[in-house]
Amino acid sequence: MNKFGKTIKLFLLDADPDGRIICELSNWTGKAYRIPRGKVKDCSNRDELKTTAVYLLFGKADSSTSKAKVYIGEAENAYSRLVQHVSEKEFWNESVVFISKDENLNKAHIKYLESRLHEITQLADRYELINGNTPTRSSISESDKAEMEEYIEYIKMLVNTMGFKVFESIVKDNAGAAEANSCLFIKGARGANAQGRRVSDGFVVLKNSEIAYETVPSFPNSFKTLRSDLIESKVITHSDNKFLFMDDYLFSSPSSAAAIVMGRNANGLLEWKDSSGKDLKTIEAAEIKNAEEFEQVNL
Repeated sequence: MNKFGKTIKLFLLDADPDGRIICELSNWTGKAYRIPRGKVKDCSNRDELKTTAVYLLFGKADSSTSKAKVYIGEAENAYSRLVQHVSEKEFWNESVVFISKDENLNKAHIKYLESRLHEITQLADRYELINGNTPTRSSISESDKAEMEEYIEYIKMLVNTMGFKVFESIVKDNAGAAEANSCLFIKGARGANAQGRRVSDGFVVLKNSEIAYETVPSFPNSFKTLRSDLIESKVITHSDNKFLFMDDYLFSSPSSAAAIVMGRNANGLLEWKDSSGKDLKTIEAAEIKNAEEFEQVNL
């Protein structure tokens, strides 16, 4: 899809950012409703929610090392299905429902969307899928498939804009050449030997990175707890006298990532370095300077 600017219109139905939100995208026939669990009861008069739809239910993670939860479904009457889920499913606190403004989504379309969104979520592996079964994919025409794939791109865009990165891998698979070569490294005392990468919502320590086999006495309690949780949940495993990350793991900042890797308090801006030895602080300062110079040249 070409990367052009997009206008997204948000309408706060309850004049409250924590209430119901209608989300529309310029030049798209779809429409998204973001509905908190406690507001489902207020949607009985929204006739457009009583049509065919694909929807997602979102729940919080149970711990700092577990994944947030998502359920993906389809319905011929979205409102009735949400009412049913309020009484039957406890885990969720927010829903996002996608409908068609021109009522052009039929049962085959939403079954296809449900299956593809389930598949994309599995591949991204950022959320825990609560679906008990893998949705069956309906057979649709080539032209309908192309239209639904475009619909999916807009769904991904809006869901991401709403803050649910359910369809986005922690480290994007489509990273450009510059991003692909932007790994940062820590090689330190007590066996620390890790690779990481900056991402839009934090800092990722990459799979197979090795952390220090022990921590210093002054290691902060908050990081001790996080390290223990990561080991207990098998995000980090002990093998051949090494503690290794079994998967890519997202931290809130470069410093928290560096602290877990090094087993001590650490300034991630100084500890993470590229292959030439430049630290992250220097790299980011150079990026800002280059951007400013580019803007000046193009004024």
